Amino acid sequence: MRALRFHDALDLRMDDVERPQCNIDEVRLKVAYCGICGTDSHEYQAGPILCPSKEHGNLISGAKLPQVLGHEFSGTVTEVGDSVKGVQVGQRVTVNPAMDDRHYGLETCEVCQSGRPNVCMNSTFYGISAQGGGFAEEIVVKPCSLFPLPDNVSLKLAALVEPLSVSTHMVRISGFRRGQDALVLGAGPIGSALVFMLKEAGARRVFVSETIELRAARAKQAGADRIIHPLEEDVLKVLKQEMPNGVDVAFEACGLQSTLDTAIAAVKPGGCIFNVAVHERPITIDMNLLTLKERRLMAGNAYTAEDFRKVVDVLSVKGKEVESFITKVVPLQDAIAGGFEELVKNRSKHNKILVELSPE
Repeated sequence: MRALRFHDALDLRMDDVERPQCNIDEVRLKVAYCGICGTDSHEYQAGPILCPSKEHGNLISGAKLPQVLGHEFSGTVTEVGDSVKGVQVGQRVTVNPAMDDRHYGLETCEVCQSGRPNVCMNSTFYGISAQGGGFAEEIVVKPCSLFPLPDNVSLKLAALVEPLSVSTHMVRISGFRRGQDALVLGAGPIGSALVFMLKEAGARRVFVSETIELRAARAKQAGADRIIHPLEEDVLKVLKQEMPNGVDVAFEACGLQSTLDTAIAAVKPGGCIFNVAVHERPITIDMNLLTLKERRLMAGNAYTAEDFRKVVDVLSVKGKEVESFITKVVPLQDAIAGGFEELVKNRSKHNKILVELSPE
């Protein structure tokens, strides 16, 4: 079968590889669509970062370079292992790519038992640090990773479940409540998804700070009540005029010192600063700004099954509203030039590029 594999920085190759074996406790999928994530793009440009190193394989999964990329994918079940129950050939599914103790036949750890398998000490991901990925014609996965799709949710739309689950998770664990107000700093793919899921969670007003006009327009389309252009307006002054006490939660989705500083200053006493971004370098924090106003600084990672189920339910009702998140679809053979290189050269023009492997 064909698979897009990461060999080294700036070295992606369309390889012919052996079809993976489907063991008795696994399910084989024919992959339909897979989104290109910012993580994939970072690996392409500067990896290996989360992918296995060139010297060592992943100690948990045993994955080695070259690594099949892709962790935002959907597909159709084509084979079911003999010990698997409740899964049928022909089922249309999306996949939670996060792997934990269950995937390796281990007794679940204290962290998993607490409801946080997303931060399990044995955490790996399909398409990043484990065997198989979504940029391949087939993949075998554990059945606990599967989420069946309603008839009215297409396989194309289902490739958005993973990134939307990231935002759903962040909104949920931040403690955000219906009727509250929020600020989102950065309207990239996750920022726009945050806006959508905040409105779905009952946000009264959502403010968005974004410098790029196309991204600002997408945030507006996702439901933002007020777009602030930080190169033209002072974000804190605008907020002071419209929200004198500050917002309840500020989501930092840029990974910059300046945007984190803004997030801290924008939150009302007792509010929450929530870091979504992965930072490229260490930053500084004036802890007194948290202490004196009893502000909370939080962060989140990935998602859980609860978040996947929530997103699938939302898409079954409001799928048409998020179809515009998809800005381009390319066939697998054009994934490098038309997908990865396009994002390197024209990132600001795109929200989500999908790679099509087997259309419905």
